[in-house]
Amino acid sequence: MDWLDLVQWPAFVASLGAAYLVGSNAKERRNTGFWIFLLSNALWIVWGLHAQAWALIALQVGLAALNVRGLFKTEVP
Repeated sequence: MDWLDLVQWPAFVASLGAAYLVGSNAKERRNTGFWIFLLSNALWIVWGLHAQAWALIALQVGLAALNVRGLFKTEVP
């Protein structure tokens, strides 16, 4: 098994953890969730390139843009 095949598992865990944090009432936790989502987007893109999953890569680019928007809306001083 290629080590890049394993990248999908941390991406999966990061996505679930980020979704949990983004659902928080605390602005700081939501902000952290968006940062973790961006990490998961990057991991999914790495895995998608390896797997030649072009639709997944396109989805992650779109979701990353939405996560950047979320960061600006939950900016913590």
